[in-house]
Amino acid sequence: METVIKKMRERCFIPDESIERLMSCVARCEFPRRHKIVEDGRMRGHAYFIEKGITRSYWVVDGEEITTSFSTEGSIVFSMDELYYGRKSEEFVEAIEPVVAYSITIEDLRHLWETDIYLAGWGLAIHQDEYRRLHRSHKERLTLTAAQRYDSFRRQFPEVCGRVQLGYIASYLGITLPTLSRLRKKI
Repeated sequence: METVIKKMRERCFIPDESIERLMSCVARCEFPRRHKIVEDGRMRGHAYFIEKGITRSYWVVDGEEITTSFSTEGSIVFSMDELYYGRKSEEFVEAIEPVVAYSITIEDLRHLWETDIYLAGWGLAIHQDEYRRLHRSHKERLTLTAAQRYDSFRRQFPEVCGRVQLGYIASYLGITLPTLSRLRKKI
């Protein structure tokens, strides 16, 4: 869990004792490409720290997959519906590449956030970052041209651009694949 811990500590101070508490609750797991780590309509009971690989989160709307986010090394993925509301997930999280992860039960994660101020601070930091990303994405979809949105995406997520299908990026940006292909040719 070396990459995950490094990324956690880049966000905020976390002492060794807190890392040890976290490590006592996780189990290593691997997912093949295209595996559904989180599924719409199901409760998994776990969150996953991504050590290696990349995932995408998406909804299915009228039979079409709408990409909502990407997660790379050092990220945590889970169903927000399950974690916060005790409900079945309303989204999918799929491994785009083979993924090495560390699972933690939702119950253990909540307990750590409630009893360890440093892990709670880290949890707050990741949620603030995600809220800012969602807010920025919403604003950009409403105010920027397709070219500007793609340029912003490339700057914000350089590690994603060369690793995922262009159709996923187009979906995330709210543009068509032919539009994205034209934009990429101009660069």
